[in-house]
Amino acid sequence: MRLGVSDVVSPSYFVATAAVELGFFKAEGVDTEFVFEPKSAGDEIRAGTLDFYGLSAYLGLREFKDWEGAKLLCALSHHAYWFMGVRKELGIKKGDVNAIKGLRISASGPPGLLLRQLLKDADIDLERDNVRIVSPPAPRTGDHNRAGVGVQAIEEGIADAFWGNGMRCEYAVRHGVATVLLDIRRGDGPPSARGYTFPALLASDRFIEEHPEEAAGAVRAIVRTQQALKADPSLATKVGQQLHFPAEETSIIADLIARDSLYYDASISEEAIAGVNGFAQRIGLLSKPVPYEHVVATQFAPLWKA
Repeated sequence: MRLGVSDVVSPSYFVATAAVELGFFKAEGVDTEFVFEPKSAGDEIRAGTLDFYGLSAYLGLREFKDWEGAKLLCALSHHAYWFMGVRKELGIKKGDVNAIKGLRISASGPPGLLLRQLLKDADIDLERDNVRIVSPPAPRTGDHNRAGVGVQAIEEGIADAFWGNGMRCEYAVRHGVATVLLDIRRGDGPPSARGYTFPALLASDRFIEEHPEEAAGAVRAIVRTQQALKADPSLATKVGQQLHFPAEETSIIADLIARDSLYYDASISEEAIAGVNGFAQRIGLLSKPVPYEHVVATQFAPLWKA
């Protein structure tokens, strides 16, 4: 079996990565190889060359229109997990959404969809409030590590703020370049934003039908990994070393996992899917209401709790 995630050097989908690297997939009888960021995950999942994919839940709709052909097996953690970092010299108070007005914000394509909807839900208009969303710079390091692009965007004068994952924001804070303006998972920003998405593990309908025991084993492996990382976040450092994270990111990852482990829960509620689907409809990724059972592989729900 093969498993990939949409971002490797970050805490976002780290549970899936760690489940392979710490041997929990193998312990469940699912011999699985971790592959770095597939170039065309949807095509590989449909072709059967990628079996499991850790991603932001709403992004399943970019690959499988209206959730046709794939389902979420379990959550890797709960709630939207994005941050906005802002240039430290601005002295902006954490949680002050109105401080976004007048800023240039660095954000990449898919995550930028969440940012744009957040701005709408916060009643911030790009033109009226002079907010510009700009493309992030190319990373100075390898393709699998984009932790430093928030720092780059600010230091190179491209942006005043950046939208990114926990690693990108923590990296910028530790370098003294930025402070945290918004931490969506912990309640900053408009209340709706927390429900836009969550990290999940996806598999094709065909895989689930043809390999139900392996799919079940994958869910059990995720649950065991969540428990292990909660009990000992330092295991994350071992995973970073095995995957050859850069030294600084390796030194940060365990702290981020310890901070996020509060949200480690494999269950997927109907409320969570309503939030994801509602967000997806508002941004045009979902054309019609879709029932919970069409999105989630509910036969594995008994395995979500250890």
